[in-house]
Amino acid sequence: MTERTSMDTAAVVEKAFLVAVDTGDNPGWTAEESLAELGSLVETAGAQVVGAVYQKRDMVHPNLYLGTGKSEELKAVKAATGFTVLVADDELSPKQQRSLEKLLDVKVLDRSGVILDIFAQRARTHEGRLQVELAQLEYQLPRLTRLWTHLSRTGGGIGTRGPGETQLETDRRVIRQRIKKMKERVDEVRRRRETAAATRDRRLLPGVAIVGYTNAGKSTLLNALVGDVVVPAEDKLFATLDPTSRRISLGDGQGVIVSDTVGFIHKLPHQLIDAFRATLEEVVRADVLLEVVDACDRHASEHRRTVQGVLDELGAGGKPRVVVYNKVDLIKAGGGRFVPPRGEPHAVSVSAALGWGLEGLRDELAAVLAELWVEVDVSLPYTAGELLARVRERGAVEFEYRDRDVRVHGRVAPSLAGELHAATRAWRRALAKSAGSAEPALDNDD
Repeated sequence: MTERTSMDTAAVVEKAFLVAVDTGDNPGWTAEESLAELGSLVETAGAQVVGAVYQKRDMVHPNLYLGTGKSEELKAVKAATGFTVLVADDELSPKQQRSLEKLLDVKVLDRSGVILDIFAQRARTHEGRLQVELAQLEYQLPRLTRLWTHLSRTGGGIGTRGPGETQLETDRRVIRQRIKKMKERVDEVRRRRETAAATRDRRLLPGVAIVGYTNAGKSTLLNALVGDVVVPAEDKLFATLDPTSRRISLGDGQGVIVSDTVGFIHKLPHQLIDAFRATLEEVVRADVLLEVVDACDRHASEHRRTVQGVLDELGAGGKPRVVVYNKVDLIKAGGGRFVPPRGEPHAVSVSAALGWGLEGLRDELAAVLAELWVEVDVSLPYTAGELLARVRERGAVEFEYRDRDVRVHGRVAPSLAGELHAATRAWRRALAKSAGSAEPALDNDD
């Protein structure tokens, strides 16, 4: 959201004025609070907030978002504050955006546009940049104007334009072609991630995804669990976009793969959810979720509803989870004491920044994973040494060493149980083939 001139390389900070319509459709959020969050987003994007106003209406104005009178008042506000960009708290229709731009002669953005701008600044990996570009293209397509005529250079050539096609239609077609290509590239990212996930599953390490509202401390928690700075953690909205996965050990010595994910936010643009599905599939594939909640945020309940809504949209809303109430050190520093809400079977209080409560978190996570484990009682040949070693490391089992096999009984993760049963069946078939008879029955035939 910053602009640079050819005369001066120093950044010129844009002055932003914020507007919102309070229709009463967001219980738990007041217009002032939603505008305050929007102001944080705008400042994160690099602009200076010079004022804000909201209007109570039954519904947004179809042409101007705000009512006609309130929109006209913005002319005087512009003269007084000198704002150069108007930012609406809700997603604007192309018609609303064009009407406000024409009325005020300034750039007009909405919350979605600001979030996309932040994502474009923060994406560092090739994968992240791909997904942000796709989201931007899908957002921009319906807002296309004649200002996009330069895009036609990428299309060009004999037979690329229909008879009588306008430049605007050509540019729209170019954007659609770009979107198609970007979706193909994002699909390729998704396939690579599925391959990586399959490799992880073959190692039989449970997957844990860290989820939560933006700036709740997800990256700080991952760093604390790993014991090193693997993700830059900043006190900013959307400080981390690109997913990071690391192996950690739990209280019982079991290893798990923990993945940090992009933070969620109130009114998250649907383009981002669609474009970032390749990344957010880490959440879908995870065995358990670590939901990080800012314990000192008085909007924690509303933020949790936002997170739950996104998880439901991804199809991961019912996954087992541990709720991690973070930043309890800030409550203690203020003379308070945090008590997790009742009715949460798996909830812990931590300070990721100071390392408080991490062992309790590891134990709680191990307990949730153990609830997912299943009973096994199988027999394997001594030649299955690699599998037996993994079972010893990652299960709660006992071994009984016999003349021709090893009996394994206890509790293991479902994926590991599947591999044990498959190995047992394969060994039976091999024995039957060598004996030229039906499968032999073992002592603990299941």
